[in-house]
Order: sequence, then structure tokens, then C-alpha cells
Amino acid sequence: MHVISIVISALLGLMFLMAGIMKMSGVKMHVENFRKLGLPQWFRVFTGFYQVVSAVIIIVGIWADGDSWSLWGGLLLALTMLVAVQVHIRAKDSAKETMPAAVLFLLAAIVAAINL
Repeated sequence: MHVISIVISALLGLMFLMAGIMKMSGVKMHVENFRKLGLPQWFRVFTGFYQVVSAVIIIVGIWADGDSWSLWGGLLLALTMLVAVQVHIRAKDSAKETMPAAVLFLLAAIVAAINL
């Protein structure tokens, strides 16, 4: 596996593991953010679970033989962030609020592309 892919995968894995756990556990910031975006709370829990599973897949990809784990982890996280960007745009959020999701989308897409 390419060094850049390993570094980005580790960062994404840890970030999404933490974010997913926080979403599932009902941290006030995430509850309020989903409410502000007009999304139901069950979707917050689903999103958190999806993020944790995706994070585990991308972390497994660091040690697993072959690149398919990293490819799938990158694709799943890229899809998550692509939807997040769309939700922020639909909610008319500022570029400052939308940019983190866009950057995470690009990083996840890079991991997927490297591991094709």
C-alpha cells in the first residue's frame, strides 16, 4: 500500500470512528446540527453507524493484504461526504460550513483512487 494512502486512511479512520461514535451516542452538537439541517434524529444514528463501519473498513485496509478494503473504505467515506456536501448546499450553509465535508470527500476519494 502506498504511504500516502496509509497516512490518509489512518487519519480518516480515526476521525470517522470518533465522529460516528459521537453521532450514535447523541452528543448535543450532532443532535442540534441534524436538527438545523432538517434531518431526522434516526438518520443521525444511522449516519453514525455507517461512519463507524466505514472507518473500521478503511482501518482494516491498512493491514489487510490487497487493496480492496482500502478501496471500499475510501468509496464508502467519499459517498458519505458527497452526500454531506449536498446537504450543506441544500441547507444554504456557508462555504466555511461546507468546506470540511468537501475536503474529507477529496481525501477519501484519493484513498479510493490510489487503491484501484
